[in-house]
Amino acid sequence: MKNRKKYWILGSGILIILLITYISTRYFQKIPPLGEDLVVNVPEPKLLYGLPADSFHIEEGVVSRNENLSDILVSRGVSAQSVDQIAKNSVAVFDVRKMKAGNRITMFYSTDPKRTPLYLAYQNNSVDYYLYSLTDSLNVMAGKHEVISKRQTASGVISSSLWNAMKSSNISPLLAVELSDIYAWTIDFFAIQKGDQFTVIYDEDFVNGESIGLGKIYSASFTQGGTLFYAIRFTQEDGDNFFDEKGNSLRKAFLKAPLKFSRISSRFSNNRMHPVLRIVRPHHGVDYAAATGTPVFSIGDGVVIQKSYQPAGGGNFVKIRHNSMYTTSYMHLSKFAAGLKAGLRVKQGEVIGFVGSTGLASGPHLDFRVYLGGTAVDPLKIKSEPANPVNAANLNKFNVLRDSVIQLLNTKPRVVADLK
Repeated sequence: MKNRKKYWILGSGILIILLITYISTRYFQKIPPLGEDLVVNVPEPKLLYGLPADSFHIEEGVVSRNENLSDILVSRGVSAQSVDQIAKNSVAVFDVRKMKAGNRITMFYSTDPKRTPLYLAYQNNSVDYYLYSLTDSLNVMAGKHEVISKRQTASGVISSSLWNAMKSSNISPLLAVELSDIYAWTIDFFAIQKGDQFTVIYDEDFVNGESIGLGKIYSASFTQGGTLFYAIRFTQEDGDNFFDEKGNSLRKAFLKAPLKFSRISSRFSNNRMHPVLRIVRPHHGVDYAAATGTPVFSIGDGVVIQKSYQPAGGGNFVKIRHNSMYTTSYMHLSKFAAGLKAGLRVKQGEVIGFVGSTGLASGPHLDFRVYLGGTAVDPLKIKSEPANPVNAANLNKFNVLRDSVIQLLNTKPRVVADLK
């Protein structure tokens, strides 16, 4: 009996020791040895304009019409004396008189019942902001949001216009503008037909998850009337330019058209019915219907040789000599570009005037004409030699880039602009 009791006490003791050892091991293994820091996983605070958002009561809004810094702050509990000091302290950083109606503002208050105003953030544009300290120092700090670029691919089939295809498919219409600039010397965007296709690889910029616009366009393909045109960005000694698959520059001596996103209302003809005079007579130009005030560009480098007004004809018009062979004229302008005068040298794409209906015109449009050796020719049929191709020394590097780009463009990316 005594032995049995002895064994029971011994077994119980061993179990107690094992239990204590197990508990001690489980507990003390969580505590680092002396001299080592305890690592605690604490989530990073959400920052808003560089401030921990959870530490404040936040109120967001926009600058109202005719509202200034004093109106914004005094109505939110900041003294007029403090506002005056803030305005003085911020002169070297930002002129508070340049605050724009509609721009975003964010107020940071203390979280206690007093709701003391502590900071004001003013969003100057998509990236730049100014943070005003409303206590103690009463200063202002300039800041920038982090811009994150994401590689995007847009591809689609057009049924009406490139602009409408982008807009209807929730793609930034600015992409249509960029493509029209890239292909300005290659594709006639006034002749886009249903079934024309495009694919473009580009960067889109985001701030706090919100798109703020387009970044760099890397490459594109555009099929017009069954003909495929590639645009490949390549960097050489003279900077970035777009080239076709053979290394020829897409930039030509002349733009395809002298204005953007319009329609052709009348073509080159030897026997057109005049819309005002109601008589048949030659029309040696192309009429582009567009809203009054639409910018008109010079289609190439040249010198202004005439700027005048013809009351019974072209109204306000400009004539530009591009070289010994080609001259262009732009008629019915509502007004001329500031500073434009005869003898002035202009660059390709430079604004020379604005669409109007001056002179003998039935409505706002641009009458655009091209002369070759003094003889009017159809602007839609002129051929222009390309600018410098890829340098011979860079051709191998270009070919490698071209092959990879074309493979990407031909992988049938998601269609996001297919209008049926």
